[in-house]
Amino acid sequence: MDASLESTPQKATFANIARHLTEAITSGHFAVGTLLPTELELCKHYGTSRHTVRAALTELQQVGLVSRRKNVGTRVVSAKPRASFRPSLASVDDLVQFGAEHLRVVQSVGRTTATGNLASELGCTDGAPWLRVSSLRLIGDESAAPVGWTDVYIDPAYTDIAELAKASPDTLISSLIEERYDRHIAEIQQDVRAFTLQDRDMAAALQVEPGEPALKIVRRYFDADGEMFEASVTVHPADRFSVSMRLQRSPG
Repeated sequence: MDASLESTPQKATFANIARHLTEAITSGHFAVGTLLPTELELCKHYGTSRHTVRAALTELQQVGLVSRRKNVGTRVVSAKPRASFRPSLASVDDLVQFGAEHLRVVQSVGRTTATGNLASELGCTDGAPWLRVSSLRLIGDESAAPVGWTDVYIDPAYTDIAELAKASPDTLISSLIEERYDRHIAEIQQDVRAFTLQDRDMAAALQVEPGEPALKIVRRYFDADGEMFEASVTVHPADRFSVSMRLQRSPG
């Protein structure tokens, strides 16, 4: 195994492996034009399954770092990932893992009341109180163009989560709630729709013009009792985000 991979992530999730390999490529350990270790070598090195390694390599391919050909291998084609974001989502764990793929830069924190269209969008009762954490989402450092704007609505009792969110920019707020309050995600409901971004302040923050096409993703987080303890509304410029899902036929 190449010396550039002597250190390994603490958890061999596909997201952590993808990030580790990305660092090896962008730092020059794997130069453009060279082949990465084989899938079997990566499985042995990371102590994980071929399925997990393939998912990680797919992430690298989707951001333009590598190309893959049967009987040839995985070749490095670029030392810089494209400025787009495409998570592969198949489970709650996948959604939690990709929080590490982009950074949160908190813009504002405040209490709000969900009424009218917002209450309908979040799926809560009219007049429900929330603590709102508004953030830009970035890939890489803060000089990169934002991939999205997220308003996260959480139980107002979790007031310290806002500071934790600032201190841990690569951890999902739902994960912070789980760690801090032992309230675990049992189910996430997700709605995705296309719309035209009209909010001038949000458009300026996302570095696009008002009237540009965008995607809005609404996620609702439920605990084992079926109670929603968090909701989020994320807006992505249309050319910076897509979602990849893996569908498998049930046995029989």
